[in-house]
Amino acid sequence: MIAVSEIFSSIQGEGTWTGTPAVFVRLAGCNLSCDFCDTDYSLKRMMTVAQIVDAVRSAGAECPMVVLTGGEPLAQSESAALIDALREDGRRVHVESNGTIFASLPDDVWLCISPKERVNPTMAARADEAKLVVDERVPEEHLPLFAALPTILLQPEGNKPGNVALALDYLRAHPARFRLSLQTHKFIGVP
Repeated sequence: MIAVSEIFSSIQGEGTWTGTPAVFVRLAGCNLSCDFCDTDYSLKRMMTVAQIVDAVRSAGAECPMVVLTGGEPLAQSESAALIDALREDGRRVHVESNGTIFASLPDDVWLCISPKERVNPTMAARADEAKLVVDERVPEEHLPLFAALPTILLQPEGNKPGNVALALDYLRAHPARFRLSLQTHKFIGVP
């Protein structure tokens, strides 16, 4: 059984895939307790892998992209089975992780790491995308872990003006490597 917070259809509002229709599977629980976390990832129900795949079909019909998020989706013991089942159902799986928990992922699974306190170096090396949360500072201590990525996303926490200004200043100083990632879903009022 997998602890689920919610399953819903929307658009990807952050990162490289911004604007892409997606079904979100928010799994409950996290192994970190970040002060700035704005996500309700509390347990709403326990579901089997098959029930989650059915719920994804219901929520998103033919939508090819499914985003596993949380909390921390890789903290769930059955996350690998869920990823496999979604792929077998013809879905393109994206995982949004804090990068602290090692998991072997198929090559076609998109992995976005948004580091907070610490990061497993193997997961950082596997990342397709790194999204650094700018909360009164740019967390430069995580940059060496993502040396292989040509682009790093800076995401101002809560779209707060001070954090946006800080991210923009950093982008201007390092224009070749960094991009701004705003939470566009919040601007347009979708989950």
